[in-house]
Order: sequence, then structure tokens, then C-alpha cells
Amino acid sequence: MQRTLEPELMDTEEEAASYDAMDNSASNAAVVELLVELGAHGRILDIGTGPGHIPLMVCERIAECTVVGIDLAKTMLRYAERHREASPYRDRLEFRLADAKSLEFEDASFDTVFSNTILHHIPDPRTFLAEARRVLKPGGVLLIRDLFRPETPERALELVDLHVADGTPDQRELFRASLHAAFTVEELRELADEVGLADASISVDSDRHVSIRLSAE
Repeated sequence: MQRTLEPELMDTEEEAASYDAMDNSASNAAVVELLVELGAHGRILDIGTGPGHIPLMVCERIAECTVVGIDLAKTMLRYAERHREASPYRDRLEFRLADAKSLEFEDASFDTVFSNTILHHIPDPRTFLAEARRVLKPGGVLLIRDLFRPETPERALELVDLHVADGTPDQRELFRASLHAAFTVEELRELADEVGLADASISVDSDRHVSIRLSAE
């Protein structure tokens, strides 16, 4: 199945509200557990934070960490800020408007860098991956988790029926389009090698997720 691009930004009120309302709790919890397993700690960067659900869970799960969540979608960040204000961990959270492909942070400024399901939104993610590596401290934790593209459109529809069975038509279509826009496992390996992540492992995490990983040293 050929890759079919989808918009890089989800920045309308309708898109943000729909995404915020989706039940991604199990998938988000899996991201947090992977971060714990890899040794995530200290100052943490979430690239493409969306409505900010995962940083809240990270602060609850990882003691004494601080999380900076960035996104290029202003509407998503408004939802994230509402969640931050209502959180008991608000003082350990910060959300900023920023482009994943051109981060304003200094080199080696984070102990942990992660992202969840934004890679497939970027037509050519090489700059994004290189930036994630640049701002990570030597020996730090990296987790770039995304969907991987199924072999056939029929398999994509099977995954939609399996994982978004109770979703709205818009939510089902969003997931289907994301699967079509994702990279294959082999493509991710090639991309990682090209941007200086040859030392990172590529791991298939579920029937639809794959991750690029560096654990704490």
C-alpha cells in the first residue's frame, strides 16, 4: 500500500475537540509505560503534544520530572493548557507553540525526548528526527512512537473496526487516514539511519504501533 499524506496540522476547533474526546487512554498509558521502561527522567520534551494528555500521565508516573509539551497547532494547545490548569501537576508542566522541524531549544537540553503519533503527519520527517536527537542529552532516553502502515487498505479497515469500533465517523476516518499516512517499519529503519539514529532500535509495539528507541545509559 502506497503512503497517502494527510494534513500536517489538526488546528480547527472541530478537529481539536474530536481528538481531545477520543479514548486513547490505553495507547497513551502504553507510551508512559515504555518511557518508564526506558528510564525516562528529568527534563522531558513531548514533541507534538496535541491536547496534552500524555504529559499529565508522565508527571503522575515519573517522580520529580518536568515536561515541556510543544505543538504547532494553537487550538490543540488551548486544550492542553486547560488540562494543565486543572492538573495537580500544573507546576511541572509547560506547553509551547513550536515547530517539531525547527526546535528553538539548545543542543542537549533534555534528559528525555518523546513523541506519539505525529511522525506520520510530516511529509519528510528527517528534520524532525534529527532535531529530536539534537536536543537530547548524551545517554538520554528517546521514544518516537507512531503507527505503521499496513500492507493493504483492507488491513487498515480491519484495524479501524478493531480499535475505533465505537468512534464517530470522523474519528474512524481520522484513524484510517493516519494508517495510510504512516511509514512502514523498514522505512523507519532507513530514516533513523539517515539522521544519526543508527544506534536506536526499531520495535513493533502492537498490531499498529512501532517505535524508535534509545534507553538511558
